[in-house]
Amino acid sequence: MYHHVKKLMFTVRVDEPDPRFGNMLLEQFGGANGELAAAMQYSIQGLNCEDPDRKDLLMDIGTEELSHLEVVGTLARMHLKPAKFDRQAAEADPLIAIAGGGGVNLFNSQGNAWTADYLKITGELDVDLRSNIAAEARAKIVYERLINFCDDAGTKDALQFLMTREITHMKAFALALESMQKPAFSIGRIAPTPGLVDQFFNDSTGTGDHGEIDTRGPWNEGGDWVFTESPAIQADAGAGTVIVTESSPPVDEAGLTELLIDELRDILHAEKQLTKALPKMAEAARFDQLRELLEQHLVETENQVERINECFDLLGKTARAKPCKGMMGLIEEGQEVMAEGEEKGDAAADLALIGAAQRVEHYEMSAYTTAKNLAQQLRHSAVVALLSKSLAEEENSDQLLNQVARSLMSVAKMPAAIEQAE
Repeated sequence: MYHHVKKLMFTVRVDEPDPRFGNMLLEQFGGANGELAAAMQYSIQGLNCEDPDRKDLLMDIGTEELSHLEVVGTLARMHLKPAKFDRQAAEADPLIAIAGGGGVNLFNSQGNAWTADYLKITGELDVDLRSNIAAEARAKIVYERLINFCDDAGTKDALQFLMTREITHMKAFALALESMQKPAFSIGRIAPTPGLVDQFFNDSTGTGDHGEIDTRGPWNEGGDWVFTESPAIQADAGAGTVIVTESSPPVDEAGLTELLIDELRDILHAEKQLTKALPKMAEAARFDQLRELLEQHLVETENQVERINECFDLLGKTARAKPCKGMMGLIEEGQEVMAEGEEKGDAAADLALIGAAQRVEHYEMSAYTTAKNLAQQLRHSAVVALLSKSLAEEENSDQLLNQVARSLMSVAKMPAAIEQAE
């Protein structure tokens, strides 16, 4: 909830209006580093923020930036006022004088309209806080330059106030980021490629026209840095590239291959058990739609067994199943559901059967996802393609079971509705 108080955050005084300087001030009104951009950026980040403490910080500062927008707008309007009636003043910026009547509008100092493209919002709190620190630093520099080009004492006082608040906000954002206790380069959740992350490419070489030379410093030497010749120079010399390109270090590959084979043998046994269980589940189904779906999935399961066998062929391994205790337990539970369903109504019995079937689907989806990820890591693209196809079938089957369940729930409610109508 916003509330406007008819009092500026800083009282503005302009002794000698300067329309040309008023035009410069518009950079902080409708420009890329201006107050509106800051207000919108922080407020929208705040709306997206799940962290209640830092959400409060973002909303506090976003609201203050709206107050600053009013200060800058008032300051600019007072400097632009002569453009309303004075021809010479109007010539300082015809766009403002003719189209805008000598008032402010959401333009920067070049007459470019404000745009939401100015906003930096990622939805990742630490990344957004870093963007905000940089935004405050840029705004501080703009205010400093405006002060340097200003001759009016009252205007300078207002600009000094605004410039100082940029530093205040920068401090608050920096401390909020520090309080999250995240390592400086821990961005997102996916780790960078080991080795590659520490390679510094010497891509600017030779001696420049003004004596510039290659330099070394903490940005490219010491610590974990590996100073590397430019890849372009390596290519010209016909040398093999030394760029680290692997997405992960080539360690324990044998261990990952063994794990993939183990997962595939587990899935093979699970699918073979299902080829025996699905006909019984289809026979127990009361509604035709569910029976047909289970029969269709039986055909898919048989094809999935063939795909697993093909995966073993591609990997040069024997297609041997390993007892899958998880699936054995799920099938046993499904048998109990079918036995108990004999004493239930049609809709209730089939809904219980769907529950058992969906538990099986979710187990298989998890198994296929794990195997596919391992195959991707080992770069077995053909195996990944086969597993992805089976995974898609399991996901589709789960969705179809959901649709049937919704239909059966409607059927289950009908007797009660009829009885109420009578």
